[in-house]
Amino acid sequence: MKLKIGIFDSGIGGFTILNSLLKTRKDVEVIYLADTKRSPFGNKGFREIRNIAKEICIFFEDKNLDALLIACNTTNACALDILANNLRIPCFDLINSVSEIVNKRIIGVLATQATVDSEYYKNAISSKKENLKIFQQECPEFVSEIEKDELDVNKLNHLSDVYLRPLLNKNIQELILGCSHYPLIYDFLRKKTNPHITIIDPSEALIKKFNESFVIPRTGRYESLSYDNVQFFVTSDKDKFSKKIKLWLEINKEIRLVNLRSIV
Repeated sequence: MKLKIGIFDSGIGGFTILNSLLKTRKDVEVIYLADTKRSPFGNKGFREIRNIAKEICIFFEDKNLDALLIACNTTNACALDILANNLRIPCFDLINSVSEIVNKRIIGVLATQATVDSEYYKNAISSKKENLKIFQQECPEFVSEIEKDELDVNKLNHLSDVYLRPLLNKNIQELILGCSHYPLIYDFLRKKTNPHITIIDPSEALIKKFNESFVIPRTGRYESLSYDNVQFFVTSDKDKFSKKIKLWLEINKEIRLVNLRSIV
């Protein structure tokens, strides 16, 4: 029997969590929800993000999920309690997962404005280890650029320089990609950082924690990457999202349109 897993994000950022999951196991059915109508979440206020989380819970509550993978750092930072308390299933989040694998003393975090403002990364990491220096940098334009139909290489190079500079000036030893969209531009960021700086994709820590809780049966181990058991739902412009799936995942899939606000 397959595990039924929910994944949600404001857009394509959750592809990083989806791929990390499917590269480890095949015994899952995934319901992927992208709230594209309200993307990006990172520039929204705390209360609005929490209201969105409540609507996401209502969407997932009748899906008989075994677990929820929270692919949005912003919602993770502002509304983890809402997701866990309303759905009452195991909820695996990026921030607490990655806080357990940090092992350097000077940490940089790239994240959205709302995530930075919440201080969740600082608090989560500091609760695990003492005497750390944690520097956060908000990146207000990254998500909207990554979500474009075609990446603007020059713009992304410029933004990478702007956002990385304050952290590199602090001589960071590890860099956490604190938004699920950011690993999609890993190559841009890697080229601009010293090779001695470890770049951390929190999706890998999340999936490691998930796989420790839901042990992979011998017959459920990864063989080849397949999206056959993934359903995609969006809240706007399913044709546009279909193009993004072709671009980033190189597949054709049916996309279903839902209205989260109509079910509240």
